[in-house]
Amino acid sequence: MSAQKIVHLPTAAEVEQAKLSSRTLSKYADVDRVQLSLRGSNGEADELVLPGHVLQILLDVLAEVSQGNAISLIPYHQEISTQDAANLLNVSRPFLVRLLESGDIPFRKVGAHRRVKLQDVLSYKEQIDRQRHATLDELAELSQNEGMGY
Repeated sequence: MSAQKIVHLPTAAEVEQAKLSSRTLSKYADVDRVQLSLRGSNGEADELVLPGHVLQILLDVLAEVSQGNAISLIPYHQEISTQDAANLLNVSRPFLVRLLESGDIPFRKVGAHRRVKLQDVLSYKEQIDRQRHATLDELAELSQNEGMGY
């Protein structure tokens, strides 16, 4: 079974452990790398070094778990369903399908199903967000030039 299909809702004890771990690790959030000492309940112990960006991902995971949320990890190159893509873009699935069919986002068909690369969905989202911000900046400038909003 693939990792993104496994959903585990954290228990109350796991939520508390995540809160404590997150507080401890957050002191190191701005470092280039961090060295960790691990000691498992099985008696095994190791030391390892994590790059700063991996520590930030771990902090993000702990933040979600500490709020009682289940999380999943999706590789950037992973193909996702149209429903998952629509959820990421916060649009309806039929609207997403229209985006796919119009060529705004690349996709491939597997039988009757469309598959979209996560990286293409995220690139589209970044593009739309940039356009949205540019439009909002333009509107703000126009309203200031016209003396509106005072």
